[in-house]
Amino acid sequence: MYQDIISKKKKIAVIGLGYVGLPIALEFARKVSVIGFDINKGRVDLMKNGIDPSGELDAEAFVGCDIVFTDSLDELKEASFFIVAVPTPIDEHNLPDLKPILSASRTIGKVLKKGDYVVYESTVYPGCTEEDCIPVLEEVSGLKFMEDFKIGYSPERINPGDKEHTLAKIMKVVSGCSPESLEEIAKTYQIVVQAGVHKASSIKVAEAAKIIENTQRDVNIALMNELSIIFNKMGINTYEVLEAAGTKWNFLKFMPGLVGGHCIGVDPYYLTYKAQELGYHAQVINSGRYVNDSMGFYVAKQTVKKLIALGKDINKSRVLVMGATFKEDVEDIRNSKVADVINEFKSYGVKTEVTDPHADSKELHHEYGFELVEKIGTGYDAVVIAVNHKEYLNVDEKYLLTICNPDAVIVDLKGILRGKIHQLNYWSL
Repeated sequence: MYQDIISKKKKIAVIGLGYVGLPIALEFARKVSVIGFDINKGRVDLMKNGIDPSGELDAEAFVGCDIVFTDSLDELKEASFFIVAVPTPIDEHNLPDLKPILSASRTIGKVLKKGDYVVYESTVYPGCTEEDCIPVLEEVSGLKFMEDFKIGYSPERINPGDKEHTLAKIMKVVSGCSPESLEEIAKTYQIVVQAGVHKASSIKVAEAAKIIENTQRDVNIALMNELSIIFNKMGINTYEVLEAAGTKWNFLKFMPGLVGGHCIGVDPYYLTYKAQELGYHAQVINSGRYVNDSMGFYVAKQTVKKLIALGKDINKSRVLVMGATFKEDVEDIRNSKVADVINEFKSYGVKTEVTDPHADSKELHHEYGFELVEKIGTGYDAVVIAVNHKEYLNVDEKYLLTICNPDAVIVDLKGILRGKIHQLNYWSL
């Protein structure tokens, strides 16, 4: 397989061209022949014109790439090595939603041939590839796993908005259904991953390695969030505490904040779901999720309490929330916990306006029911800096005084204004 791919006798197909899939497809397309497949025709048309619908890559990234963008099964049939990079979200009950990955498996099953490889990159619980995806491939294709086609799992490690830790620079974990397939998959990824590959002993090990990467971060951030709640009751600043503690060489430098997005805020639920299925209630992971999922409501309540303490009429108060995406300097609004802050404000009757230089107002309205203001106003009783976009890093008290009432509350979730607010009321996590 590897030899046929590098000699361009066979093609790689990437299924799902979002934040993860498109960078992978373009990276491979600089070296080998690639088919980029997505079910969204509108997105496909944009990519045909050198436009990344996710806003992560510029037009230069498409130059010199041997790639065909398509939503056609007829064109997908030409591939022999399939990489699945579709989302793996959770539903309204925080349970794994496997519809996208099973749909992608059905799509591949329709074009799968003898000798083909299928490698999953989507984050799943250990066992999902073999227990859920392979049966779909077999059923739709009529082919036999191992005998007719091979399977692998190589978890994605792409970080939206991060221009430093790119696909080529991050060690790639790879796994296969047999020693031979592991070698072929490893060599194929080494075409584009300069940092090298780590060969996991099994597909389940690779799946588990991916899911604990984000679970570990989630639990550690939850600890920081819980500490921030405790320190707030003590009247001390969390960031000052962390700065002092961080002088020790082995202190882990995690920060409090809103934990959203499609990775850290989602992946732990896949692990707890599988644990529950096996008869174990994951106490630490579930507790961490509870803390992080409640932080948006906590931020809004603390802000409202401070407004009341200042004698404000909550029903007449106006709040500006700066930032609506799930993290800084990205357009992605999926699972943004800023929405929790805004919804909580609205439940108190607070008039809330939202601004964000990266988010799309129509998408926000469709997803969460609120829109962005066209222009930042004046006379705000509180300003919440919820996301540290680069455009907000130069915000200072002089500017805030021009848009706020004299006794306004500045809520600085990431502590970027610590020590810089003297006339207005200041609070951070």
